[in-house]
Amino acid sequence: MRTTTAAAPPLPTELEDLLRKLRLPHIRRHAPEVVATAKAQRWEPVEVLKALLVEEVAGRERSALATRRAAAGFPTGKTFDAWQPEISSIPAPTQQALRTLEWVHRRENLVLCGPSGTGKTFLLEALGQQSVEAGLKVAWFTLEDLGVLLRRHRADDTVSKAIARILRADLVIVDDIGLLPVATDAAEGLYRLVDAAYEKRSVAISSNLHPAGFDELMPKTLATATVDRLLHHAHVCQTSGESVRLTQALAGQGVNPLS
Repeated sequence: MRTTTAAAPPLPTELEDLLRKLRLPHIRRHAPEVVATAKAQRWEPVEVLKALLVEEVAGRERSALATRRAAAGFPTGKTFDAWQPEISSIPAPTQQALRTLEWVHRRENLVLCGPSGTGKTFLLEALGQQSVEAGLKVAWFTLEDLGVLLRRHRADDTVSKAIARILRADLVIVDDIGLLPVATDAAEGLYRLVDAAYEKRSVAISSNLHPAGFDELMPKTLATATVDRLLHHAHVCQTSGESVRLTQALAGQGVNPLS
């Protein structure tokens, strides 16, 4: 059992400085506790070294996870901890297969389409969170985000560079297609993203419409080119049923009772 950090004497100043210069912040933070424990329990030198390196590796992994999660830009922070697989209309074996993330490693796409409130966004975010926890990079967008990005970078002709930066992610998620008519910039942004990611990165989308109906939302030429590339290596999961949000609201589960 380790001695508490509060009871452990601080490291000598010169050792603190060396650890700072070597950029070993987690060893520097935990070394007083480890050294005090090692002295009290008469550890072998190799045990001390191992304990310090374990703390550094664990600390770096925590920091990297936090960085990937922040960079992803998830909307709410929902994970599979709160997911209820039994109320989803997606078959349980399909849910399990998606959670393996093998499709991301194979650079395949995912299309979740169906009525509003049937868990599409929740499932996409939970899959994105699981991808981040598995060490993958994720980028989350709405169609409006893509339109804004296109307008911003068209002025100085850096659209291709902006799309290339997005594709540093292993999985790019575009949420809520089909709720509103798609602006021209957003439609072009979606096409450029899907085209650039084709067979190189995984793209996952949620939509109220099946992609076959995207020509109702955007110019037919763009819709055809986008859907052709999107669906070529895609898993298409259609959700159905009543809105989970509406069902919970009607049952009084959407808010805490008033006191």
